[in-house]
Amino acid sequence: MSESNNTVATEAKQSNGWLNRTVVGAGITSSLGDFCYETTTVILPGFLAVLGIPAAVLGIIEGIADAVMSFTKMASGYIADKLGHRKLLVLLGYGLTPVGQALIALASGWPLLLLGRVVSWFGKGLRGPLRDAIVIQAVTPETRGRAFGFHRAADSVGAVVGPLLGVAMLGWAHSFPWGEAASSWMQALDWNADDGPFRLVLWLSVVPGLLAVLAFLTLVKDPEHSPNPALKFFSSLRGLPGRFKRYLGAVGIFGIGDFSHSLLILAATQILTASQGVVQAVQMAGMLYVWRNVVQVAVSYPVGLVADRIGHLPVLIAGYVLGVLTAVLTALAFWVGIDSVPLLAGIFFIAGLYVAVQEALESTVTAEMVQPDTLAMSYGALGTVNGIAKFISSATVGLVWTAVSPVLGFGLAALLMAAGTMMMLRVKGN
Repeated sequence: MSESNNTVATEAKQSNGWLNRTVVGAGITSSLGDFCYETTTVILPGFLAVLGIPAAVLGIIEGIADAVMSFTKMASGYIADKLGHRKLLVLLGYGLTPVGQALIALASGWPLLLLGRVVSWFGKGLRGPLRDAIVIQAVTPETRGRAFGFHRAADSVGAVVGPLLGVAMLGWAHSFPWGEAASSWMQALDWNADDGPFRLVLWLSVVPGLLAVLAFLTLVKDPEHSPNPALKFFSSLRGLPGRFKRYLGAVGIFGIGDFSHSLLILAATQILTASQGVVQAVQMAGMLYVWRNVVQVAVSYPVGLVADRIGHLPVLIAGYVLGVLTAVLTALAFWVGIDSVPLLAGIFFIAGLYVAVQEALESTVTAEMVQPDTLAMSYGALGTVNGIAKFISSATVGLVWTAVSPVLGFGLAALLMAAGTMMMLRVKGN
């Protein structure tokens, strides 16, 4: 570890410990950012249904957005390690999220929806690895699990409140007079009873996105980070440790099966529509997603604490096993024709568990395997692998769902996730 990084770690021990201003500030910022874009995540499937856009297009939109995010992570991590500037890029990344929300709110077809999602996810990719590097250098190695567990828990608070309020606002907006008695501003915008409620909620979600920018600007202090002007992109990639490369391979194979949970929301929506109607099914699916995020908030810190005590990689492998179980159970729900809300809640519960483990520990395992002077770039490599894999996964599951059946789509996802889990066991053995 470099002298500046040792100084940061010592200051963290001597002053506020792991729960310091930077960790708390990053958590608040992430919570507001999630509040902004997770509102879109929970109502986007219903919005697409109203616009007549099929599941395959949703999968492709989510996959392309994830791919853009992944390549942006690699570029931002390299630039930050080379130049030593991180906070400005993070602020820009948070600022792009509400811009993307506004584009989605204006959309009447898939092209603008795609553009809005790409802009939001470009911003997410720009800020992700740099924010994580700032957080991890603000704490000691012995407390990384707790710090990241706290950060992911705070992050998920926004993912709970945003969709919850989004579902409530969608019901509230449906009570508006969208017909002939609509107000003049509704008529001027040409909003109707089908798409108007969705667009109104999307516009309101821009506000917390703007607050996220303000929170990061005022609360987060970027620990000292020396520039590395001699850093070369491809030679640095080749120089990453062999074990870390094998780790990235396992993450990538698992990720190819790790479908976007927008498809999980859509699955619940379709399963429940026959018995509850489309509007109520959308709201119930949104509530199930909120439940998933509540689980993630509740277990993120305990996951980090356990990982600090028994090892980060074994706990991550256990989380991957839960991911396989999520895909298997979703395939079975379609196959058997389950429309029971409690049983669907069980699937979303397991999904919340595995996402909490995955998001809290993939970054901390990375920090254990690489040198501090390439940390941001290594996070970028991790994000790139995850993003490419998620693009393939979301697009494949959506296409197989539409062309053949959802059972085959989620079954294929389960097989790929299981293969990635087996590869991760080999990394652990090595």
